[in-house]
Amino acid sequence: MLKPNVLRRKKDFSAIYNKGKSVGERYLVLFLKKNNLPYNRTAFLASKKVGNSVLRNRARRLMKESYRDLECKLTKGYDIILIARNTICNVKCADVKKSMDAAFMKSGILRKE
Repeated sequence: MLKPNVLRRKKDFSAIYNKGKSVGERYLVLFLKKNNLPYNRTAFLASKKVGNSVLRNRARRLMKESYRDLECKLTKGYDIILIARNTICNVKCADVKKSMDAAFMKSGILRKE
């Protein structure tokens, strides 16, 4: 069974890249676009510039864990792509979370609680 909150289609990725908003931070780049759904759809990417497969998988795991902590504070109804920068290597999860928090604040979808 496929999870409904994961982006998969090339059409969706293209729409987000072309018509969406982007925010850059120290360890990641955030792309987002409204999707008119009652939930957020996400994708976590790490290119070969980040490093070998071990480093890319670690980068994705760090981003997923940081997103999991911030997910309840986000406004619903967005497609979100998080792309790791090569600076994400050898950093702690807290640093990635701080960077992600700043990116969501800049984009304006982080609710104050």
